[in-house]
Amino acid sequence: MKEYEFTLKFSLPYPSQDPDSYIDRLAEEGCEDAVVGVGRKGRISLQFDREANDAFAAILSALKDVRRAIPDARFIGSEPDLVGLSDIAEIMGFSRQNMRKIMLKDKDRFPPPIYDGNPSLWHLSSLLTWLKEENGYPVDESLIELSRGTMYLNIVNEAASLDSSTSSELSSVLA
Repeated sequence: MKEYEFTLKFSLPYPSQDPDSYIDRLAEEGCEDAVVGVGRKGRISLQFDREANDAFAAILSALKDVRRAIPDARFIGSEPDLVGLSDIAEIMGFSRQNMRKIMLKDKDRFPPPIYDGNPSLWHLSSLLTWLKEENGYPVDESLIELSRGTMYLNIVNEAASLDSSTSSELSSVLA
């Protein structure tokens, strides 16, 4: 079994209720391996260090545990997922300037950002996979696996907010 470190964020069902009131229930339902953050009113963030056979199992079991503890909580997002150049540089042990050089040197094959702005954002799993497969950089497979799992979770969560006719229409155009 491996240990996976990731964060799940939720909006609480009763924003005026003290988020500390959920901490004991979270521990009872299996979230004793999480550091609970309650800094923002109406929100709760759980940073897990969870052992599992694979990253997806770790993420899924944590999500189920939180759902049992706070059934009406609304999932907001998970990390690690979206990163800027500075973030990926830090993860890889590069300077930001070096990461930018890598991007510009191979800009035709560099993964496109999902948000092209200031700063631009990428899915971490896309960048890690590209750095490993296209450039031969040593990348922790567990981090690729974990960031892919959190990316999938975030995408599915966002897609769930679409009505079915819009989703079908967009899928047919994009396919």
